[in-house]
Amino acid sequence: MAKKVEFMMGNHAVAEGALYAGCRFFGGYPITPSSEVAERMAERLPQVGGRFIQMEDEIAAMASVIGASIGGVKALTATSGPGLSLKQENLGYAMLCEIPVVVVDVMRGGPSTGMPTGPSQSDIMCAKWGTHGDHPVIAVTPASVQEQFEETVRAFNLAEKYRCPVLVLTDAIIGQMMEQIEIPEPGELEVIERPKPTCKPEEYLPFDLDKDFVPFAPFGSGYRYHITGLHHNSDGFPTNDPVLHTKNTKRLIERINKNYDDIVKVEEFMIDDAEVLVFAIGVSARSAKHAVVEARNAGIKAGLIRPLTIWPFPEKHLDKILSKNKIKGIVVPEMNLGQMTLEVQRVARGRCEVEGLYSLMLDPILPAEILEKIRRFV
Repeated sequence: MAKKVEFMMGNHAVAEGALYAGCRFFGGYPITPSSEVAERMAERLPQVGGRFIQMEDEIAAMASVIGASIGGVKALTATSGPGLSLKQENLGYAMLCEIPVVVVDVMRGGPSTGMPTGPSQSDIMCAKWGTHGDHPVIAVTPASVQEQFEETVRAFNLAEKYRCPVLVLTDAIIGQMMEQIEIPEPGELEVIERPKPTCKPEEYLPFDLDKDFVPFAPFGSGYRYHITGLHHNSDGFPTNDPVLHTKNTKRLIERINKNYDDIVKVEEFMIDDAEVLVFAIGVSARSAKHAVVEARNAGIKAGLIRPLTIWPFPEKHLDKILSKNKIKGIVVPEMNLGQMTLEVQRVARGRCEVEGLYSLMLDPILPAEILEKIRRFV
Protein backbone atom coordinates (compact mmCIF):
# COMPACT_ATOMS: atom_id res chain seq x y z
CA MET A 1 0.00 0.00 0.00
CA ALA A 2 1.35 3.43 -0.93
CA LYS A 3 2.11 5.74 1.96
CA LYS A 4 -0.13 8.71 2.54
CA VAL A 5 1.73 11.86 1.50
CA GLU A 6 0.63 15.29 2.67
CA PHE A 7 1.89 18.86 2.59
CA MET A 8 1.74 19.75 6.27
CA MET A 9 2.70 22.38 8.83
CA GLY A 10 5.19 21.31 11.49
CA ASN A 11 2.81 22.02 14.38
CA HIS A 12 0.13 19.93 12.69
CA ALA A 13 2.65 17.11 12.23
CA VAL A 14 3.24 17.16 16.00
CA ALA A 15 -0.49 16.75 16.56
CA GLU A 16 -0.74 13.93 14.03
CA GLY A 17 2.26 12.20 15.57
CA ALA A 18 0.62 12.39 18.99
CA LEU A 19 -2.56 10.83 17.64
CA TYR A 20 -0.55 8.08 15.92
CA ALA A 21 1.11 7.35 19.29
CA GLY A 22 -2.29 6.93 20.93
CA CYS A 23 -2.69 10.33 22.58
CA ARG A 24 -6.32 10.84 23.51
CA PHE A 25 -6.18 13.96 25.68
CA PHE A 26 -4.91 17.46 25.07
CA GLY A 27 -4.98 20.17 27.71
CA GLY A 28 -3.53 23.51 26.71
CA TYR A 29 -3.68 27.26 26.50
CA PRO A 30 -3.19 29.30 23.31
CA ILE A 31 0.26 30.78 22.84
CA THR A 32 2.16 31.84 19.73
CA PRO A 33 3.84 30.07 17.94
CA SER A 34 2.43 26.75 19.22
CA SER A 35 -1.31 27.40 18.90
CA GLU A 36 -1.67 25.33 15.72
CA VAL A 37 -0.91 22.19 17.75
CA ALA A 38 -3.92 22.91 19.97
CA GLU A 39 -6.11 23.88 17.02
CA ARG A 40 -5.34 20.62 15.21
CA MET A 41 -5.95 18.55 18.35
CA ALA A 42 -9.24 20.36 18.96
CA GLU A 43 -10.34 19.26 15.50
CA ARG A 44 -8.92 15.76 15.46
CA LEU A 45 -9.35 14.38 18.98
CA PRO A 46 -13.17 14.16 18.84
CA GLN A 47 -12.80 12.17 15.62
CA VAL A 48 -10.90 9.41 17.45
CA GLY A 49 -12.80 9.40 20.73
CA GLY A 50 -10.39 11.69 22.55
CA ARG A 51 -10.92 14.81 24.63
CA PHE A 52 -9.67 18.37 24.16
CA ILE A 53 -9.84 21.05 26.80
CA GLN A 54 -8.63 24.65 26.79
CA MET A 55 -7.66 25.52 30.33
CA GLU A 56 -7.66 28.91 32.01
CA ASP A 57 -3.87 29.18 32.01
CA GLU A 58 -0.64 27.27 31.42
CA ILE A 59 -0.40 26.09 35.03
CA ALA A 60 -3.80 24.44 34.79
CA ALA A 61 -2.98 23.07 31.34
CA MET A 62 -0.01 21.16 32.77
CA ALA A 63 -2.11 19.96 35.69
CA SER A 64 -4.81 18.70 33.32
CA VAL A 65 -2.45 16.45 31.35
CA ILE A 66 -1.00 15.08 34.58
CA GLY A 67 -4.52 14.23 35.73
CA ALA A 68 -5.38 12.61 32.40
CA SER A 69 -2.23 10.49 32.53
CA ILE A 70 -2.96 9.37 36.09
CA GLY A 71 -6.34 8.31 34.73
CA GLY A 72 -4.60 6.06 32.20
CA VAL A 73 -4.71 8.24 29.07
CA LYS A 74 -1.76 9.34 26.96
CA ALA A 75 -1.75 13.12 27.22
CA LEU A 76 -0.15 16.08 25.43
CA THR A 77 0.20 19.78 26.01
CA ALA A 78 1.91 22.37 23.80
CA THR A 79 3.31 25.77 24.63
CA SER A 80 6.11 28.28 24.06
CA GLY A 81 8.62 30.05 26.32
CA PRO A 82 6.43 31.98 28.80
CA GLY A 83 4.08 29.00 29.03
CA LEU A 84 6.94 26.61 29.65
CA SER A 85 8.01 28.81 32.56
CA LEU A 86 4.52 28.56 34.06
CA LYS A 87 4.45 24.77 33.62
CA GLN A 88 7.64 24.19 35.57
CA GLU A 89 6.18 23.55 39.04
CA ASN A 90 3.84 20.90 37.71
CA LEU A 91 6.60 19.50 35.48
CA GLY A 92 8.63 18.91 38.63
CA TYR A 93 5.61 17.21 40.18
CA ALA A 94 5.31 14.87 37.20
CA MET A 95 9.03 14.10 37.36
CA LEU A 96 8.95 13.19 41.06
CA CYS A 97 5.68 11.27 40.79
CA GLU A 98 6.81 9.41 37.65
CA ILE A 99 3.86 10.49 35.52
CA PRO A 100 4.31 10.06 31.74
CA VAL A 101 3.28 13.15 29.76
CA VAL A 102 4.56 14.88 26.62
CA VAL A 103 5.16 18.64 26.51
CA VAL A 104 5.82 20.38 23.18
CA ASP A 105 7.74 23.65 23.39
CA VAL A 106 7.75 25.67 20.16
CA MET A 107 10.56 28.00 21.13
CA ARG A 108 10.35 31.76 20.68
CA GLY A 109 12.47 34.67 21.83
CA GLY A 110 12.58 35.51 25.52
CA PRO A 111 12.89 36.13 28.40
CA SER A 112 9.45 37.15 29.68
CA THR A 113 7.00 37.84 26.85
CA GLY A 114 10.02 38.44 24.64
CA MET A 115 9.42 38.04 20.91
CA PRO A 116 6.06 36.28 20.48
CA THR A 117 6.51 35.72 16.74
CA GLY A 118 10.29 35.44 16.68
CA PRO A 119 12.06 32.05 16.50
CA SER A 120 14.62 31.03 19.08
CA GLN A 121 16.50 28.08 20.54
CA SER A 122 16.85 29.65 23.96
CA ASP A 123 14.89 27.11 26.04
CA ILE A 124 17.55 24.39 25.94
CA MET A 125 18.69 24.92 29.52
CA CYS A 126 15.15 25.65 30.68
CA ALA A 127 14.11 22.22 29.40
CA LYS A 128 16.77 20.63 31.59
CA TRP A 129 16.82 22.86 34.67
CA GLY A 130 13.60 24.90 34.53
CA THR A 131 12.12 23.23 37.58
CA HIS A 132 13.97 23.13 40.87
CA GLY A 133 15.81 20.20 42.37
CA ASP A 134 17.62 17.20 40.95
CA HIS A 135 15.41 15.36 38.52
CA PRO A 136 15.38 13.32 35.32
CA VAL A 137 14.39 14.78 31.96
CA ILE A 138 14.25 13.69 28.35
CA ALA A 139 14.05 16.25 25.53
CA VAL A 140 13.97 15.47 21.80
CA THR A 141 14.83 17.93 19.04
CA PRO A 142 13.35 17.38 15.55
CA ALA A 143 14.60 19.39 12.57
CA SER A 144 11.93 18.80 9.89
CA VAL A 145 8.19 18.38 9.58
CA GLN A 146 8.67 14.64 9.06
CA GLU A 147 10.73 14.43 12.23
CA GLN A 148 8.20 16.46 14.17
CA PHE A 149 5.75 13.63 13.46
CA GLU A 150 8.20 10.82 14.17
CA GLU A 151 9.89 12.36 17.20
CA THR A 152 6.54 13.09 18.82
CA VAL A 153 5.72 9.39 18.49
CA ARG A 154 9.11 8.58 20.03
CA ALA A 155 8.49 11.09 22.82
CA PHE A 156 5.33 9.25 23.83
CA ASN A 157 7.16 5.93 23.69
CA LEU A 158 9.94 7.25 25.91
CA ALA A 159 7.44 8.76 28.37
CA GLU A 160 5.65 5.43 28.75
CA LYS A 161 8.80 3.31 28.78
CA TYR A 162 10.62 5.40 31.39
CA ARG A 163 7.56 6.77 33.21
CA CYS A 164 8.55 10.42 33.03
CA PRO A 165 7.73 13.68 31.24
CA VAL A 166 9.31 14.10 27.81
CA LEU A 167 9.75 17.45 26.06
CA VAL A 168 9.68 18.01 22.31
CA LEU A 169 11.74 21.12 21.53
CA THR A 170 10.87 22.70 18.20
CA ASP A 171 10.93 26.38 17.23
CA ALA A 172 8.83 28.97 15.45
CA ILE A 173 10.45 28.22 12.09
CA ILE A 174 10.13 24.45 11.87
CA GLY A 175 6.87 24.55 13.84
CA GLN A 176 5.16 26.78 11.29
CA MET A 177 6.87 25.85 8.04
CA MET A 178 5.24 23.56 5.48
CA GLU A 179 6.92 20.46 4.06
CA GLN A 180 5.93 17.21 2.42
CA ILE A 181 5.45 14.43 4.94
CA GLU A 182 4.80 10.71 4.64
CA ILE A 183 2.24 9.44 7.14
CA PRO A 184 3.26 5.95 8.30
CA GLU A 185 0.74 3.13 8.20
CA PRO A 186 -0.55 1.93 11.59
CA GLY A 187 2.03 -0.42 13.02
CA GLU A 188 4.86 0.88 10.84
CA LEU A 189 6.29 2.96 13.70
CA GLU A 190 6.62 1.34 17.11
CA VAL A 191 4.00 2.50 19.61
CA ILE A 192 4.63 1.53 23.22
CA GLU A 193 1.55 1.03 25.35
CA ARG A 194 1.57 1.53 29.09
CA PRO A 195 2.20 -1.77 30.91
CA LYS A 196 -0.31 -2.74 33.58
CA PRO A 197 0.58 -4.16 36.99
CA THR A 198 0.03 -7.89 37.39
CA CYS A 199 0.33 -8.14 41.19
CA LYS A 200 -2.61 -8.14 43.58
CA PRO A 201 -3.89 -4.65 44.45
CA GLU A 202 -2.89 -5.05 48.09
CA GLU A 203 0.69 -5.85 46.99
CA TYR A 204 1.04 -2.86 44.67
CA LEU A 205 3.81 -0.38 45.47
CA PRO A 206 3.57 2.40 42.86
CA PHE A 207 7.01 3.87 43.67
CA ASP A 208 8.92 0.77 44.79
CA LEU A 209 12.33 2.16 45.69
CA ASP A 210 13.94 -1.26 45.24
CA LYS A 211 12.82 -1.60 41.63
CA ASP A 212 13.92 0.30 38.58
CA PHE A 213 10.43 0.49 37.11
CA VAL A 214 6.91 -0.23 38.37
CA PRO A 215 3.93 -0.34 35.99
CA PHE A 216 1.72 2.71 36.47
CA ALA A 217 -1.80 1.70 37.48
CA PRO A 218 -4.48 4.20 36.40
CA PHE A 219 -6.72 5.61 39.08
CA GLY A 220 -9.98 3.71 39.10
CA SER A 221 -8.44 0.44 37.93
CA GLY A 222 -8.65 -1.24 41.33
CA TYR A 223 -5.20 -0.25 42.56
CA ARG A 224 -5.53 2.24 45.40
CA TYR A 225 -2.45 4.36 46.10
CA HIS A 226 -1.27 7.79 47.14
CA ILE A 227 0.43 10.44 45.00
CA THR A 228 2.18 13.44 46.52
CA GLY A 229 4.70 16.05 45.46
CA LEU A 230 6.56 15.39 48.70
CA HIS A 231 9.33 12.83 48.70
CA HIS A 232 7.72 9.53 49.43
CA ASN A 233 8.10 5.91 50.40
CA SER A 234 7.46 3.02 48.03
CA ASP A 235 3.75 3.26 48.89
CA GLY A 236 3.59 6.92 47.87
CA PHE A 237 3.14 8.40 51.35
CA PRO A 238 5.43 11.26 52.41
CA THR A 239 8.72 10.74 54.20
CA ASN A 240 11.36 13.04 55.65
CA ASP A 241 13.95 10.28 55.70
CA PRO A 242 17.01 11.73 53.89
CA VAL A 243 18.25 8.24 53.05
CA LEU A 244 15.03 7.43 51.19
CA HIS A 245 15.03 10.89 49.59
CA THR A 246 18.53 10.25 48.26
CA LYS A 247 17.70 6.71 47.13
CA ASN A 248 14.59 7.77 45.23
CA THR A 249 16.21 10.76 43.51
CA LYS A 250 19.16 8.67 42.36
CA ARG A 251 16.82 5.91 41.21
CA LEU A 252 14.87 8.29 38.97
CA ILE A 253 17.97 9.89 37.45
CA GLU A 254 19.78 6.58 36.95
CA ARG A 255 16.73 5.17 35.17
CA ILE A 256 17.46 7.68 32.41
CA ASN A 257 21.26 7.72 32.54
CA LYS A 258 21.76 3.97 32.35
CA ASN A 259 19.49 3.78 29.31
CA TYR A 260 21.45 6.41 27.36
CA ASP A 261 21.89 4.13 24.33
CA ASP A 262 18.14 3.58 24.04
CA ILE A 263 17.15 7.20 24.63
CA VAL A 264 19.80 9.29 22.88
CA LYS A 265 19.49 9.54 19.10
CA VAL A 266 22.04 11.38 16.96
CA GLU A 267 22.56 11.93 13.24
CA GLU A 268 26.22 11.89 12.17
CA PHE A 269 26.86 13.43 8.76
CA MET A 270 30.25 13.16 7.01
CA ILE A 271 31.94 12.37 10.32
CA ASP A 272 34.37 9.55 9.44
CA ASP A 273 37.32 11.70 8.36
CA ALA A 274 36.10 15.04 9.72
CA GLU A 275 38.63 17.51 11.10
CA VAL A 276 36.10 20.26 11.88
CA LEU A 277 32.78 19.46 13.57
CA VAL A 278 29.54 21.39 13.57
CA PHE A 279 27.24 20.61 16.50
CA ALA A 280 23.67 21.83 15.88
CA ILE A 281 20.00 21.05 16.47
CA GLY A 282 16.70 21.96 14.87
CA VAL A 283 16.55 24.72 12.29
CA SER A 284 20.22 25.59 12.88
CA ALA A 285 21.18 22.04 11.90
CA ARG A 286 19.47 22.48 8.54
CA SER A 287 21.78 25.38 7.76
CA ALA A 288 24.71 23.49 9.28
CA LYS A 289 24.27 20.50 6.98
CA HIS A 290 24.30 22.80 3.95
CA ALA A 291 27.43 24.50 5.27
CA VAL A 292 29.17 21.15 5.75
CA VAL A 293 28.42 20.18 2.14
CA GLU A 294 29.81 23.53 0.92
CA ALA A 295 32.89 23.03 3.08
CA ARG A 296 33.47 19.58 1.58
CA ASN A 297 33.10 21.05 -1.91
CA ALA A 298 35.84 23.49 -0.95
CA GLY A 299 38.12 20.66 0.19
CA ILE A 300 37.53 21.15 3.92
CA LYS A 301 36.93 17.98 5.95
CA ALA A 302 33.87 19.12 7.90
CA GLY A 303 31.20 17.00 9.53
CA LEU A 304 27.94 17.46 11.41
CA ILE A 305 26.75 15.92 14.65
CA ARG A 306 23.03 16.59 15.04
CA PRO A 307 21.33 15.46 18.25
CA LEU A 308 17.72 14.37 17.98
CA THR A 309 17.92 14.01 21.76
CA ILE A 310 19.46 16.98 23.54
CA TRP A 311 18.71 15.69 27.07
CA PRO A 312 20.33 13.48 28.14
CA PHE A 313 23.13 15.37 26.41
CA PRO A 314 24.74 13.21 23.68
CA GLU A 315 28.14 13.31 25.35
CA LYS A 316 29.05 9.67 24.61
CA HIS A 317 28.59 10.28 20.88
CA LEU A 318 30.61 13.49 20.95
CA ASP A 319 33.32 12.00 23.16
CA LYS A 320 33.71 9.01 20.81
CA ILE A 321 34.21 11.29 17.80
CA LEU A 322 36.72 13.46 19.65
CA SER A 323 38.62 10.34 20.75
CA LYS A 324 38.65 8.81 17.26
CA ASN A 325 39.15 11.84 15.00
CA LYS A 326 41.81 14.54 15.07
CA ILE A 327 39.34 17.38 15.50
CA LYS A 328 40.75 20.88 15.09
CA GLY A 329 37.64 22.68 16.24
CA ILE A 330 33.89 22.54 16.85
CA VAL A 331 31.41 25.16 15.68
CA VAL A 332 28.15 25.40 17.63
CA PRO A 333 25.51 27.51 15.85
CA GLU A 334 22.49 28.21 18.04
CA MET A 335 19.75 30.79 18.14
CA ASN A 336 20.59 32.01 21.62
CA LEU A 337 23.65 33.51 23.30
CA GLY A 338 25.40 30.22 24.07
CA GLN A 339 23.68 27.33 25.85
CA MET A 340 24.68 24.16 23.99
CA THR A 341 28.18 25.57 23.59
CA LEU A 342 28.72 25.23 27.33
CA GLU A 343 27.88 21.53 27.19
CA VAL A 344 30.07 20.93 24.14
CA GLN A 345 32.97 22.65 25.91
CA ARG A 346 32.40 20.45 28.97
CA VAL A 347 32.64 17.28 26.90
CA ALA A 348 35.56 18.53 24.80
CA ARG A 349 37.62 19.10 27.97
CA GLY A 350 40.13 21.26 26.13
CA ARG A 351 40.91 18.67 23.46
CA CYS A 352 40.00 21.19 20.77
CA GLU A 353 38.69 24.71 20.46
CA VAL A 354 34.92 25.16 20.67
CA GLU A 355 33.45 28.29 19.11
CA GLY A 356 29.82 29.31 19.32
CA LEU A 357 27.91 31.12 16.62
CA TYR A 358 25.02 32.94 18.25
CA SER A 359 22.05 34.84 16.89
CA LEU A 360 18.94 36.47 18.31
CA MET A 361 17.77 37.68 14.90
CA LEU A 362 14.40 36.68 13.48
CA ASP A 363 15.98 34.70 10.64
CA PRO A 364 17.80 31.37 10.92
CA ILE A 365 21.59 31.32 11.03
CA LEU A 366 22.77 31.17 7.41
CA PRO A 367 24.98 28.41 5.95
CA ALA A 368 27.45 31.10 4.84
CA GLU A 369 27.86 32.25 8.45
CA ILE A 370 28.58 28.71 9.60
CA LEU A 371 30.96 28.10 6.73
CA GLU A 372 32.92 31.22 7.70
CA LYS A 373 33.36 29.79 11.21
CA ILE A 374 34.40 26.41 9.81
CA ARG A 375 37.12 28.08 7.72
CA ARG A 376 38.69 29.52 10.90
CA PHE A 377 39.92 26.06 11.85
CA VAL A 378 41.53 25.24 8.50
